[in-house]
Amino acid sequence: MFRPLALFVGARYTRAKRRNHYISFISLTSMLGLTLGVLAMIVVLSVMNGFQKEMSGRILGTVPHATLTAAEPMDDWQAVAARVQEHPQVTGAVPLAELEGMLAYKGGMLPVQVNGIDPSREDDVSIVGRHMLRGALSDLRADDYGVVIGELIARRFALGIGDKLTLIVPEASDSAAGVTPRMQRLTVAGIFKVGAELDGSLALVHIADAAQMLRLEPGQVPALRLAVTDLYEAPRIAAELAARLGDGYRIGDWTRTQGSLFAAMQMEKTMIGLLLLLIIAVAAFNIIATLIMVVADKRTDIAILRTLGATPGQIMATFMVQGTLIGLVGTALGGVLGVLTALNVSQLVGWLERLSGQQILSSDIYFVSYLPSDLQWLDVALICTAALVLSFLATLYPAWRAARTQPAEALRYE
Repeated sequence: MFRPLALFVGARYTRAKRRNHYISFISLTSMLGLTLGVLAMIVVLSVMNGFQKEMSGRILGTVPHATLTAAEPMDDWQAVAARVQEHPQVTGAVPLAELEGMLAYKGGMLPVQVNGIDPSREDDVSIVGRHMLRGALSDLRADDYGVVIGELIARRFALGIGDKLTLIVPEASDSAAGVTPRMQRLTVAGIFKVGAELDGSLALVHIADAAQMLRLEPGQVPALRLAVTDLYEAPRIAAELAARLGDGYRIGDWTRTQGSLFAAMQMEKTMIGLLLLLIIAVAAFNIIATLIMVVADKRTDIAILRTLGATPGQIMATFMVQGTLIGLVGTALGGVLGVLTALNVSQLVGWLERLSGQQILSSDIYFVSYLPSDLQWLDVALICTAALVLSFLATLYPAWRAARTQPAEALRYE
């Protein structure tokens, strides 16, 4: 049977009970350190992926994926929407009117983004209709000047269905001031909660009412709201649509309004990943300490192997095998435990909440009341690869020291 000397002796050293129990303890802590480091990285990154997926689903399901505006208000927006939907990755195109103003109620004021929508078509491009606490989008009717507000706005002003509030919108004028406020009385027709900051800054009115506030002709719309199949391809799709429609149209996408938020979340994930990688690096340093003490303990064995014909390269490979096996076992254990924990972290947190009787994530404080987790196998592969590479690099110096052992020096006092 073919047994390479380095692999055979290195594996035997790993399995054998050493005379020096301190070395065995350091070796075990190195393995456990790798296991904990890999487990922690997989779980933490999965939870961060879960939060990012949850936030993107809630925020990007509420704001437009892309908006198409024309130099002049569109009289026949249906024809433009039909041209846009010829693109295979555009799933919806509905009319949209955007206003920025202030909501006023009993002396209190709050800045708000007001979107004019077509209630019968909004479900094609938005998730708001599926997150109504009270009322429905269909309660918005032309000329009724109803408004659907977020749950945080309703809580801020203690509003309910049927309450009236005032929308203040700036309007250009020929007066000396240049801009004069225009006021419109609105009636609360519904309250939504998507579980994001938009609950405190977004309000919806009927597209016909928004057109009147913008002083447009009946049937005119200022923009189209587009939905696409892949959110992260929205900039490319917007560029293709702009080239297809030609001059006179301008297309923006969600990265211009919400891109900084998701860039910050990605940067946070990267930095936390690098910090957790230090746990694996500490475990790798423990492997160095373990192998240096093993080399000192096995000087006689190394000398005997050298006198029997083993080359320095074989001696070096022997201790590289030993350190790599420690890293391989620790990484494998951490990977398996990390995957199992990441897949069940929501259930584990729920069990802890029931056991302690306290809610870790309260829906009154946070946007989600549970701990989301999204396990991505690419992250698992990168983490395990990084742990194995660090473990391998940690073996190089001790193995090189072992290969430089001189048989005569090692056996002089034996």
